[in-house]
Amino acid sequence: MTSSADPPPEGPSGGPLPAATDKGLKGGALGLFASTVIGLASTAPAYSLAATLGVIAAVAGVQSPIIIVLAFIPMFLIAYGYKELNEVDPDCGTTFTWASRAFGPHTGWLGGWGIVAADIIVMANLAQIAGQYGFQLVGAQGLAHNALWTTVAGVVWIVLMTWICYIGIEVSANLQKVLLTVEIVMLLVLAVTALVKVYSGSAPATSLHISWSWFDPTRIASVDAFATSILTTVFIYWGWDTCVSVNEETADRNRTPGRAAVIATVILLLVYLLVTTSAQSFAGVGSHGNGLANPENSADVLSHLGDEVFGSGAFGQTLTKLLILMVLTSAAASTQTTILPTARTTLSMATFKALPAKFARVHPRFLTPTWSTVGMGLASIVFFVLLSRVSENLLADSIGSVGLMIAFYYGLTGFACVWYFRKVLRLSPRALWTKGIMPGVGGVLLLYFFVDACLVYAAPDYGSTSWTLPFPPHWQLGGVFVTGIGSLILGAVLMLVYRVISPAFFRKEIIAVSSHAGHGRDDGHGKDDGHGGRRGKRS
Repeated sequence: MTSSADPPPEGPSGGPLPAATDKGLKGGALGLFASTVIGLASTAPAYSLAATLGVIAAVAGVQSPIIIVLAFIPMFLIAYGYKELNEVDPDCGTTFTWASRAFGPHTGWLGGWGIVAADIIVMANLAQIAGQYGFQLVGAQGLAHNALWTTVAGVVWIVLMTWICYIGIEVSANLQKVLLTVEIVMLLVLAVTALVKVYSGSAPATSLHISWSWFDPTRIASVDAFATSILTTVFIYWGWDTCVSVNEETADRNRTPGRAAVIATVILLLVYLLVTTSAQSFAGVGSHGNGLANPENSADVLSHLGDEVFGSGAFGQTLTKLLILMVLTSAAASTQTTILPTARTTLSMATFKALPAKFARVHPRFLTPTWSTVGMGLASIVFFVLLSRVSENLLADSIGSVGLMIAFYYGLTGFACVWYFRKVLRLSPRALWTKGIMPGVGGVLLLYFFVDACLVYAAPDYGSTSWTLPFPPHWQLGGVFVTGIGSLILGAVLMLVYRVISPAFFRKEIIAVSSHAGHGRDDGHGKDDGHGGRRGKRS
């Protein structure tokens, strides 16, 4: 409610706030706890640590814990931008919708594409991990290292998770609660056991006692090492925005999703910091033997660490099996929660005529996106199978490129928040900080990491593959750079093609561009509503 003395809150064009578009989704299905669980599960904490902890240690050394903290900062700041934008415009298109309102349809479309492309690429790696760990769990080590059978198993995982997302958001949320519980409990058991062994003197000779110097950012080797390790670490935080993308299916959709996003990022910081510090303390950061930076273990740090931490006894082997199960369920959970935001992004884009109308269809019984959900699953399968058959090195480089797209669309959302609320930033200190400074700084940090990483990734010796441009001057470029920037260029080409096919959205006939974010006033009676009005104490 606004105070009777206040003008009504205004939207992007000086008129009413943007009305929530009814897309037919099941409203009120999720509460704060379920939304937070979805945000946490989407990041796949166990899988993310297993896949990146070795890479971070190789670049940052014993400074890995402070890298975990520093990478949290832009994520937390951007999460606040999501929170503020969602309060006034709870649309499941998130970055697509908000960037379209702030900067125009072309920027918004590319923001939506950034979400879709990043999710399709990461689905390939999630499916591969799920396939490998599924075979490891049952002791089929030969199949776990067989490219054909891990591809088949990965495809089965994608199909299964797509089906779960298809049959209902509540089914998805309840499954996530179970999977996330297994994941967090096993990570805590691993971390505590490792620290107990370190300080009881039963850890390997490479073990280290925790030192405050690990948290000194000035000891990081170089600026490039800093930027590269931050962008790699940003990947392990990525995914919390899923709880905002299901905002139209959440109770109190204006406030709950944003709160869940902020809570999820803070919990992730605590979990990642504990596991990283304990793992480094137990194994060290050497490039041989147990060291976290050993390239032979970099693709699966937690599995190797579990063998060492839990030991070879019957109970230890049981815990190691549970650790493998944890990474498997983590990858499976993230497979499911990666489908959710992409399906809802394309649903929103289709609703606003930025994609074919079929993608806006919702199942009459399950109240979930139909074409958008199935289309995400099929696109992920095609991409996964093609890259698996062409080259495992190409698949590895494609995963490395995801960081560029994460920085792109998260950073874009931060800038969109500042521009959308630009007229109300002076109304109160809270508005200035939460709608301006925090998301703005987050966007600037991610832009810097994006540019610096592009320079690093472009080196032909970076990553597993390199490409030579077919036209003069025939530059050689790293495969990670080519995949990341190439994906964004592909999105721009698809956007131009669809603008010819369906120009209404691109002519600003569907979503109004924010030229005026409100002229309300701060009368001291209530909380700033973000558009110049105040939510007063009286109605």
